[in-house]
Amino acid sequence: MHLDKEVLRVKVVRLVSQILFFGIFLFFVSQGKTIFWLALFAVFLIATIFFGRLYCGYVCPMGTLMRLSEFASKKLHLQSDKVLRILKSKALPWIVLVMSALSMVASRKVLHKEIPILLILLAISFVMTLRYKPYVFHNHVCPFGALLSIPGRLSVKSVKVDQTGCIGCKKCEKVCDAKAIEVDKGTKKAFVNKSMCHQCQACVAVCPVKTIKYM
Repeated sequence: MHLDKEVLRVKVVRLVSQILFFGIFLFFVSQGKTIFWLALFAVFLIATIFFGRLYCGYVCPMGTLMRLSEFASKKLHLQSDKVLRILKSKALPWIVLVMSALSMVASRKVLHKEIPILLILLAISFVMTLRYKPYVFHNHVCPFGALLSIPGRLSVKSVKVDQTGCIGCKKCEKVCDAKAIEVDKGTKKAFVNKSMCHQCQACVAVCPVKTIKYM
């Protein structure tokens, strides 16, 4: 019963945060003030060094919309485990980042208007998650995720596993949208990749032996 309450608490906190920031995102975009959202991202980028990738877990509008996309995909049985080779490239998110930045600059200089890059990325994340599991976009396409992965690997605070108590049940693996936590096949113990972890604490909530903590 206690575990069920903890799972519910984590889900509610995350959902409320995502809805709030999604509203803020839509407001900035509707007002043509996407620069303000990028400024907010910059704040979280710096904060990642201290608190991990909280932006991905609680703030990112793409992550929020992808939850709806994944829900629809599961209901319609659309998701596939087969991922195109190009979507596995480590260079792809950096290419997307460069192309997005160049497009934003060029549109202002040449067209004298702003191409809605953030909305385009939002649409791409939604469509992709209808076909693939969330980690594909998070880890192999998202330019924001690529940037956050750098300070993420250096973060002071992060979700961590006390391996002495881990029973290797793999419940944490099943709830991780970023594939940031895995149970080692040899040791049968879970470990967290800080550079990929969204700090959503879904794994913390489902751990039956309470060996996963944000600290």
